[in-house]
Amino acid sequence: MTQVEMPGEGERVEVLVGAVAHGGHCVARVGGDGGPVLFVRHALPGERVIALVTEVHRGFARADAVEILTPSADRVTAPCVYAHPNRCGGCDLQHVAPAAQLAWKTSVVTEQLARLGKLTQDQIQALGVRVAPLDGDGLGWRTRVRYAVDGRHSAGLLKHRSHEVVPVDRCLIAHPSIQAAPVTSESWPDADEVHVVASGGGDVLVTPRRSPLRLDEPDILDGASVAGEIREKAVGREWVLPGDAFWQVHPAAADTLAAAVLELLVPRPGEAAWDLYGGAGLFAAALAGMVGPTGPVTVVESAPQGVAAARRNLTDLPGVAVIGARVEAALRQGRLPKPVDLIVLDPPRSGAGAAVVKAITRTGARAVAYVACDPAAFARDVATFRAAGWRLAELRAFDLFPMTHHVECVGLLLPPATR
Repeated sequence: MTQVEMPGEGERVEVLVGAVAHGGHCVARVGGDGGPVLFVRHALPGERVIALVTEVHRGFARADAVEILTPSADRVTAPCVYAHPNRCGGCDLQHVAPAAQLAWKTSVVTEQLARLGKLTQDQIQALGVRVAPLDGDGLGWRTRVRYAVDGRHSAGLLKHRSHEVVPVDRCLIAHPSIQAAPVTSESWPDADEVHVVASGGGDVLVTPRRSPLRLDEPDILDGASVAGEIREKAVGREWVLPGDAFWQVHPAAADTLAAAVLELLVPRPGEAAWDLYGGAGLFAAALAGMVGPTGPVTVVESAPQGVAAARRNLTDLPGVAVIGARVEAALRQGRLPKPVDLIVLDPPRSGAGAAVVKAITRTGARAVAYVACDPAAFARDVATFRAAGWRLAELRAFDLFPMTHHVECVGLLLPPATR
């Protein structure tokens, strides 16, 4: 049988699009089954497309679907004129119908749990994985946006996996207050980036910055660093935060995730809890309201702005203590009080990692709520928990990032003795 060669960068090839994959693309094979792997953006499973190759790597290539020969029934017209090949890289799924976006993300979560988490299909089916939508039409939700500034001093958004700036008049997934802010219409001769925050308390911060652009953060989905203070509202409290302190970017995310954590952990009065990678202390505040004044809650956070925010906003909760340290170091050095009953684990996109997970499995905690913004990292950590005899007992998944491939999961992990 003749071996099909990988097309070169800039070449076009007709392919039948296969299953979705983590990262906002679908998998296709050049020349059919057994051919070179092509990860195709702007496509849907079952479509026949003309794909333009954008990158070639050893063993695979990346491409954009630039012509749709046989469209899927789930294809819609993208609401944003910039959400197309060779344009803005911030949104992956604007061409996908809302219900199909949820199915796309559900498929990714289950595939990662099987491939990286090593769960069987029966175990995955028992979890009943379903990505739940939040209110809204998928637009106007993003409360933090980082614009890049081009050589003409205009603010725009970056192409996918590129430093190239796409001029835009506005970003449709950005909060209305961000869309109304004078950013894309202004000149920024002294800035490389412009960071904009629209808080739940009604504050809008526009901050120009000198900062190098990074290829590994090519879109607008990572947290922005800004100066000034903002007000947020969550778990029945008002929060005053530095603009560069971490906070969830969907207006409903903080309360949604806190409710899921409490629902899964079922905290009891007097229980001790840890909030690891705790940021400003969102989950600590929610836990403190359940375990009461006799239940100690310990926040561990390494970012100075997060530590400061937690200490400032949790002063009225005498049972809450804040430790400024990396989680792995705090666990290794024995800085967290024991015994502990409940642990909230909310690591960055890279996950907690084996060292942290293994340390947690030795604590004697009765339950762990793992809040994950990356299903692959979550699945890898689940595999580490399972190797220690723990099990993923329940899973919630939420569409906190509509129009993009990102999805948030909250998993309940239980030790071997719990059945």
